[in-house]
Amino acid sequence: MFEYTDDYKLGISTIDEEHEKLVAMLNDAMEKIQNPELDLPAFATQLKANLQEYANTHFAHEESYMQSIQDPELPKQKKEHAAFMKKVSDFSVDETVSVQSLEEMMQYWVRWLFHHILHSDMMIGKMEAGETDVFAFSDKYRTGITLIDEEHQMLFDIIRQANDLIQTKVLHDKYDKIIEILTELREYTEKHFSDEEEYMEKIGYPKLPQQKAAHSAFVDKLVNIDLGELDYIDDNQQEYLEDLITYLLDWLTNHILMSDKLIGEWEREH
Repeated sequence: MFEYTDDYKLGISTIDEEHEKLVAMLNDAMEKIQNPELDLPAFATQLKANLQEYANTHFAHEESYMQSIQDPELPKQKKEHAAFMKKVSDFSVDETVSVQSLEEMMQYWVRWLFHHILHSDMMIGKMEAGETDVFAFSDKYRTGITLIDEEHQMLFDIIRQANDLIQTKVLHDKYDKIIEILTELREYTEKHFSDEEEYMEKIGYPKLPQQKAAHSAFVDKLVNIDLGELDYIDDNQQEYLEDLITYLLDWLTNHILMSDKLIGEWEREH
């Protein structure tokens, strides 16, 4: 079963309720497919249709809300929504469908949804329309803890350097340089997370375990980046690298806004 906790709530009631309903829909399906008397092909066909219908409705509501607040992240969201709907549409249902294949597909759907909420939806309304420098460490990211803020600013600077190289048209060995910068990013990120966790432990911050889990997942992502596969991507190298930078920046900004800022707030209250 998939647990929809407060960590996944944006504070936008309509969107939060629809996210929760999507998770509930898949939890209900996970429970029903354990029934050996279930007509699995018919059930899978109906589940796919229901998910497509509700996800389309939810995405339309989400995009309409973003349009109403002139959220500059809207084009990116539309692209991610379309990719998810294609994945659902491509899931083939016939007489050979099995409980295992359906479970695996539902697990993919939920993982995608949770990842999308944490790395994209959490940014809804966070970036002001007209904000052009997404790599700027602005006041909205400050926790009020000098050490943490200075290290966050350094992380923003490293990601900016990587992006600047990616956009460079004339640097022939830029991919080697990018690998160097991403290595620097990983090493500095590990240092920052260590410093941050040590600080949280020192002040007795109660959400230290959740922070450690989030940090570990992000470091794993950095460690597993395989730029060697650029040799096989051919014409999509630039897009791959741009998507990578978008992911890194989105994760960092979301983690600061939704998790790290709470450290400073908790410390001031206690």
